[in-house]
Amino acid sequence: MADAYDEFSLFGENVLEWGLDVAVPPVRRFFVSVDGLRQLSGLAWGDGNPELVMVHGGAQNAHTFDTVAIALQRPLLALDLPGHGHSDASPYPPSAIASHALDLERAIEQLVARAVPLVGMSLGGLCSIVVASRRRDLVASLVLIDITPGVNAEKSRHITDFVNGPQSFASFDELLARTIEHNPTRSVSSLRRGALHNAVQRPDGTWVWRHQQHAPSVLSAPEPGDLWELLGELTMPVTLVRGMATGSVVDDGDEAELLRRVPEATVVHVARAGHSIQGDQPVELAAILERVCF
Repeated sequence: MADAYDEFSLFGENVLEWGLDVAVPPVRRFFVSVDGLRQLSGLAWGDGNPELVMVHGGAQNAHTFDTVAIALQRPLLALDLPGHGHSDASPYPPSAIASHALDLERAIEQLVARAVPLVGMSLGGLCSIVVASRRRDLVASLVLIDITPGVNAEKSRHITDFVNGPQSFASFDELLARTIEHNPTRSVSSLRRGALHNAVQRPDGTWVWRHQQHAPSVLSAPEPGDLWELLGELTMPVTLVRGMATGSVVDDGDEAELLRRVPEATVVHVARAGHSIQGDQPVELAAILERVCF
């Protein structure tokens, strides 16, 4: 069944699973050059100028925000990080924040007509801090989904252990079984959908994650560097959406440090979500974004 995958054929499942009483907006795949040689890819949702840009986490792809995009019913962009999804491979490591941020900046400046809210999850959130710091003409506000510069190897070990597991799988069912084991609270249908979006079959019949299709790679906890300082210098509205269930990489100390650095920041807790809030509670996340971004 996996070989019949069509990335635009599964949105009806998102609508049904989450009980959304809306139509699926028009959506298209796009590519934009970031250095004359490589392209960044993404999904453009809705008609008109984008009102929001969203960036996924490490080892994910733009489709992680599908249900959020459908629920929001606004024109928006969901980008693939370099080396992820349908974007070209990057010469830099999977967790290279500075280089990924530069690619995002080069893409966003070609795609938006004015400054818009920038929403970044996990690794995408750390990259988004850099973009917001460098290009305040592009970023009207910043939303961090379950991430702060306080992330480290210990806090993210459950994620990196999963991502850095088998480098390939004999079948799609084997890949899906590992995904289900790692995500016991999610529905099998949603995990199958996510795996189809985030995996690719090789000519020899084996399956690999999309971010590993170019070459085997190891995801490590990002090195945040001076991101706390950059975050503290921002003058735009900043929101942290924190998962409060098992799996979050943000703790009370991180939240306190964020509020110390950015006293006017908004913090929103999502009780029934872990690290992947857009997967665990996408409709609630959409409502939060509607409230804090517009």
